[in-house]
Order: sequence, then C-alpha cells, then structure tokens
Amino acid sequence: MKNILLCTTGASPQVVTETLYALFTQGKAYPDEMYVITTASAKAMLVEGLLTQGHLQALYEEYGMPAVTFDESHIWLIEDEQGQPVFDAKGEEDQAYMANFITRKVAELTADANTAIHASIAGGRKTMAFYMGYAMSLLGREQDALSHVFVNDEFEFVPDFYFPTQGDHLIEGKVAGTQLNTKEAVVTLAEIPFVRMRKKFEDDLISQIEEATFSKTVARMNAADQVTSVQWSNKALSLSVLGIDIKLTAKELALYQYIAQEPDKKVLVDRAFIESTAPSKAYLSVYSQMKGDVRVYRTFGLEDDIAWREQNLTSLKPMEKEFIQPIRTQVNTKLKKALPAEIYEKVQIQSQRTPGGSWYWIAPALSVTAL
Repeated sequence: MKNILLCTTGASPQVVTETLYALFTQGKAYPDEMYVITTASAKAMLVEGLLTQGHLQALYEEYGMPAVTFDESHIWLIEDEQGQPVFDAKGEEDQAYMANFITRKVAELTADANTAIHASIAGGRKTMAFYMGYAMSLLGREQDALSHVFVNDEFEFVPDFYFPTQGDHLIEGKVAGTQLNTKEAVVTLAEIPFVRMRKKFEDDLISQIEEATFSKTVARMNAADQVTSVQWSNKALSLSVLGIDIKLTAKELALYQYIAQEPDKKVLVDRAFIESTAPSKAYLSVYSQMKGDVRVYRTFGLEDDIAWREQNLTSLKPMEKEFIQPIRTQVNTKLKKALPAEIYEKVQIQSQRTPGGSWYWIAPALSVTAL
C-alpha cells in the first residue's frame, strides 16, 4: 500500500518538513509520496524553502530518511471555476473554490484503495485547515489519518527553522539579535480523530469525482464507517483504530499481536497449552521486536533478551495459565477508554471459560496488520 502525505501550506512551508520529521521519529507510517495544496502567492516561498534552499534534502540527510517522491508537479494550486490559480484565497468566492478544490483532490487520492492518506492541517489559512479536515471526514477511509504538528513557541514562525537537528545549529530567533539552537526544538505531531462518513455513498461519489463540489458532497453524507481493521506500530507501541492511536505497553501490544496471529485469532489455554513451550516462543517472537521490560523474559525462564536473541532456550518455560487474563484486562481497559462502545466491542480481546480451560480471541473478521 502506498502512503501519501497531503499538506496545506501558506506562508510557512516549514510545516512540511516538521510533519515529515515527526512522522519518522514518532514511528508513524512514513510517506512514499507527498502533495501540497497552496495558493499562487505562496508557491514561490514553498519552492524556495523546500527545494531551492535544500531544506527538504537536508532533513533526509540529517536523519537518514528515505526521500519522498516530491517535486513542483506535486504542488497543487487552488483553482477557480475556470481552472485559473487563486492568488491568495482572501476573497469570499475564493472560499468556495478552496473547498471544492480540496474536496476534489481528497476524493481523487482516496479513490485508490491501495493508498493510505495522511492529511496535515498544520499549514495554510484556517479555512484551508477546516476544509481539509472536513473533506477527510467526508471521504477518508479506515487507513487514512489526519494530524496537526506543533513546535515549541520560540521556534514558531522563525523563517530559518525547518526541523530539529541532531547536533548544535544556531539560527536567528524571532527577536533581532537573538539566536536559537535548532537541536533544542521540540516538534510534536498530534493525530486528530475524525468521523469517517464515506461508505454510504462511496461508489456513487467516486464515479463522479470531477463533479463533486463540497456542498453537494456534504449533502449526501449520512453515515459513519464501520471498523474492519486494526493496525499496530511496534515502534510507537500503539494500536490504531479508525485513526485513533491507543498507547499500550510492549507486554500488552505483544499479547494482542500474538492472539491475532494464531489460527482463527484464537488461543485455548488448557493443559496442553501450559505444558508446551510453543506459546512462549510465539509470544516472545512478537515481544522481542519491541523495546520492552527485560523482566518479561524472566517470566518465561530466560535471563534476558540476549538469551532470546541467541536462541539459548534450554531454560524456557511454558506460558503460565495466569499470564494472559490480567494483560487482556489491561488492554481492554485502554481500548474501552479510547473508543466508542460499539467500536470497542469489535476490537476487544474476548474470553470465555470452558471445561478444562479458557478461550481468548479477537473477532476473526477483523484485519490486524502492521502500520
């Protein structure tokens, strides 16, 4: 699946590099391709900062980040009804042009089922951010995300700041004669949960993308998406459901993945289970991919993670029957707190006692995959 970053910008092209930096360092899905929606008056500043001055390339080199497919052809200028670029989007009519243009572009990108869109509302006019957010609510799918990016106050609107550096790098601050060290900047990306209202009319809308104005699209919306998938991030230690990230411990996330990867997403804890080391190996093979508490390995009879990595498993013990239930409770408590009740019911770890043991399972129809 291709990951696409879609941004709106105005006088601050820095939001693009800040967003890329945050996605990479916070363990979010990193884009393969990027598009920017802006006005004719802001394009020159965007090209100058990202491409001509080389701040985008500098970001890649600073953190060893893969280059994202992006050039001037990926800059989309908002157009009026005649297809002419809107200069600065200050006029009353410009607001309708802006809404329609953003809606069409989001519709085009989301028409491809093999893409995942991460839309940023950090840049551009407030109305641009509103229309982007609303278009994503109307057209966004389960795999799509919406976010804002923040930087600490002293670096906000500083022309020479594009991203935090790993080493010392001094730039001029907001006040003449002052300096800032870009190493000290803190950039935070906050994902924004949003209601997905696409499914009721999806086929009809996608077949008429070019005619879909913002107002017509809004009038045709009346339902929310249904949950069909959960995604995990081992780096961020989180589960993502409909764009909502739920933070878990490594121990909790590993349990969810372990159950999801078992046949039919079911685990039967019975006598055979507690006499075999196979469940221990299956669980630790997942847990070892995360940065977790080394004491978990000792629960299974291993000294530490080194013993697991070297596959020195002579002391490996079977998983105790009491291991799963308390972790299941912790996972479900966090899911229930973060999600609407009807969504929680679909993604929770379920359990049922049976003669001689207990079943633990995740809904078989639920797709559980890596982010």
